[in-house]
Amino acid sequence: MKLHRLERSQFLPVTLTEAWAFFCDPRNLPLITPPALGFRITCEATQRMYAGMILTYRISPFPFWKTDWVTEITHIDEPHLFIDEQRLGPYAFWHHQHHFRETSAGTEMRDVVHYALPFGPFGRIGAPVVARQLRKIFDFRSEYLLNRFGGGIDPV
Repeated sequence: MKLHRLERSQFLPVTLTEAWAFFCDPRNLPLITPPALGFRITCEATQRMYAGMILTYRISPFPFWKTDWVTEITHIDEPHLFIDEQRLGPYAFWHHQHHFRETSAGTEMRDVVHYALPFGPFGRIGAPVVARQLRKIFDFRSEYLLNRFGGGIDPV
């Protein structure tokens, strides 16, 4: 299984507490996900995240293909880190670290995603397409956050 990595950083001109409050509320996920993905939370997500929390979604990563996605919040070090891991979904492996660090300009938010594709060698053929799609998803999120909070992207 080949593991891929995506890393992104963005600075938000808000306090660490404000950034954490936004990202630890699962109800904000649809806001930072491109509408074309048809992302919909299918569980009751009315509280702040906690370690062990299970979240379920319905997503359409490609036209005419809808799939369920189940993630678990496996680690939380408030207000500096949380990790979500796929339990069921479109990837063979998904591990997403969300890091938050207070700076003189506000909060640096850094994502580190490790993922593997399903379907063995056939999945490897589609790796460039998936990598491009993930970059677009994170580009959308960055643009949304820039419009909502201001700040900027620090390419890594």
